[in-house]
Amino acid sequence: MKYLRLLWLAGLLWLAGCAIPPQEPAGSDATAATATRLEPLYPDGPLSPIASTSAARHPVAGIDAPTDLWDRIRRGFAMPDLATDQVRDREQWYATRPDYIQRMTERSSKYLFYIVEEIERRGMPSELALLPFIESAFNPQAVSSAKAAGIWQFMPATGNYFDLKQNAFRDDRRDVLASTRAALDYLQKLYGMFGDWHLALAAYNWGEGSVARAIARNEKQGLPTGYLDLSMPAETRMYVPKLQAIKNIVANPDGFSVDLPLIGNHPYFQSVEITRDIDVALVANLAGVRVEDFRALNPSLQRPVILAAGMPQILLPWDNAQVFRKNLQAYSEGQYASWTVWAVPSTMTVAAAARRTGMDEDDLRRVNGIPPRMMIKAGSALMVPRTADNQKNVSSHLADNGQIAFTPEIVTRRTTVRAGKHETVASIARRYKVRPADVADWNDVKASSRFKPGESVVMYLPLRQAGAKRAVAHSKTRVTASAHASPAKRKR
Repeated sequence: MKYLRLLWLAGLLWLAGCAIPPQEPAGSDATAATATRLEPLYPDGPLSPIASTSAARHPVAGIDAPTDLWDRIRRGFAMPDLATDQVRDREQWYATRPDYIQRMTERSSKYLFYIVEEIERRGMPSELALLPFIESAFNPQAVSSAKAAGIWQFMPATGNYFDLKQNAFRDDRRDVLASTRAALDYLQKLYGMFGDWHLALAAYNWGEGSVARAIARNEKQGLPTGYLDLSMPAETRMYVPKLQAIKNIVANPDGFSVDLPLIGNHPYFQSVEITRDIDVALVANLAGVRVEDFRALNPSLQRPVILAAGMPQILLPWDNAQVFRKNLQAYSEGQYASWTVWAVPSTMTVAAAARRTGMDEDDLRRVNGIPPRMMIKAGSALMVPRTADNQKNVSSHLADNGQIAFTPEIVTRRTTVRAGKHETVASIARRYKVRPADVADWNDVKASSRFKPGESVVMYLPLRQAGAKRAVAHSKTRVTASAHASPAKRKR
């Protein structure tokens, strides 16, 4: 019995210990607040049951996740609303173009869930998920006149600042994951600078320095410094009203007679690891998707092959990702990549590069995006056919840093000039900035040869230089030029 009483006493002590709230550090204001908050309250009279009619008067917060992504976006709206003439003007503009709204909302269905997830994870207003509507109409291939690219419209320099790779094989400004990460990083940075989402958006469009200077001008004059108070370009002045108009349409599509396509509140794609170089066409085939659909999810790719060292993961529609993994594991029908990268050893013409790589000149231009009348600079990284004895993955250095650079093709014209006293092959070559070996070859002489005073010397000079030399020669000495004459044959 004594033993039972000891157990009973120990149990009471244990229960008392469980009722003691966790202690805050000494001196913390939270300690007093917690003690006040946890003070028990006792009813004055007897308890009475709650009737169903009484309970119905008190709303209960729903805990179900929305099935419609648009509804999820509406629940996260957190920016203050604008109600200006510019907003009403943009509402009217969008509402009277239902085909345009339909196209861009359908394009967004591939990317919007991922963007909303990232915005919520960072605790940012869900209105920002609508920003690509006004930046690019959710077209990842959109390029502005100022060379901004992708759904978030990054300029090349800003993209580099936020670590978006831009090389001969891919442009991360168009990559859904990378560009969204960079855009949200940038918007958070701007909000941290200005403490206001409207000003942050203005800076995203106009530049942080421009907004800061506009604020400083108003402060100097004792004027307010809100978005509507600043003097700014017309494009930036309309920027937030455009977003507000899209927000209003999403919030109340029926009120604007707009039919938003259903976008499910679930992932559209998933990432798949790539461990070896592989052709885009083969990936699409193994995944059971069209090449166009694959490129829509992986718009940063600029060439027909995926270089594993530079792009270790790709995006595939959710259901096709597992199909691809299984088919890739079972694939044994040939090589995975039919293309590799060749670093051009010296500046050369496209025709010369085509001969070196065994390609048709037109095919080399098309695959590598080489414009007409351009030569390829030394060090350029060209996509060329992979040979049977070279099946290695492209190195990470080339995959991450490969670039193609061009220089204008030099168009020459056959020209003849008169040799002066004591003129040699070497002296003429120096005068016209060409190689002595070329002068010797054009005139069928040795590189150590001399010319007689007044003797005609055949030269192939750049077109402008040839014209200038000819004009000078006509005014001073006799110079003959012909585009079709045969070179003089002489031996010395």
